[in-house]
Amino acid sequence: MEAKGIGAEKLNDAQRAQLVKLIGVYADNFEPGIKEARKNRVQEGGIANIRFGWAGATERGRPHYYRIQGPSFLIEYDSSQNNGNHIHTVWRDFTGDFGRDLLREHYTRAQGTGHKH
Repeated sequence: MEAKGIGAEKLNDAQRAQLVKLIGVYADNFEPGIKEARKNRVQEGGIANIRFGWAGATERGRPHYYRIQGPSFLIEYDSSQNNGNHIHTVWRDFTGDFGRDLLREHYTRAQGTGHKH
């Protein structure tokens, strides 16, 4: 999967620290063993090899999306529906999720079910 967005190596120290902190927010949602393994993989892949991409508005209450991608993972945050007030997030592990696009699968399953997107 092609990485898109600005490379962490182009961020200043404060921005890079925020990016690492944001990745930690996602990792902290996993059980302890999985959390540590994912954090270790992020570090092993190199922070400089991570990219951050943004699409959409920067104003609160407006649709937006971002992705954080490293050599072994992709985090997606999608708040593009319901005036930017309906969030979906996913952490893909390229070493263990069989290449599935979970966000796309969710949207496909939700069509016609009354789950508004």
